[in-house]
Amino acid sequence: MTTNDPRQPTLRITPGPSDINSNGHIFGGWVLSQMDIAAGIVASRRAKGAVATVAIERMEFIAPIELRDLISVYAEVERVGRTSMAIRIEVVADRDRGDRRIKVTEGLFTFVALDEQHRPRAVDQPSA
Repeated sequence: MTTNDPRQPTLRITPGPSDINSNGHIFGGWVLSQMDIAAGIVASRRAKGAVATVAIERMEFIAPIELRDLISVYAEVERVGRTSMAIRIEVVADRDRGDRRIKVTEGLFTFVALDEQHRPRAVDQPSA
């Protein structure tokens, strides 16, 4: 991967020692959580209000995340329905002090826009 990526990450984070599994890599659940956070930010902005994750349509672990990696999570709206939206997520690890960039996982998360009673609402109808 090129180090000149023009995109801006939604989230950047470095995993800590408590995020390591017995193989010396980052727990899959840790990266899934970071992906959900970034997707939620993008979905909430698009829906102009509260959202909830309702499905992970697809997720693929491509390469392990290592302790010293700087993780960039890219999230963008892929499609919008009446009450839901699909957010495409890509996670890239900067390694070797930024000399290498490695795509480590990607996925497609579905969110639903919520009203004040936590029921689905139209995405293009902002919550109060």
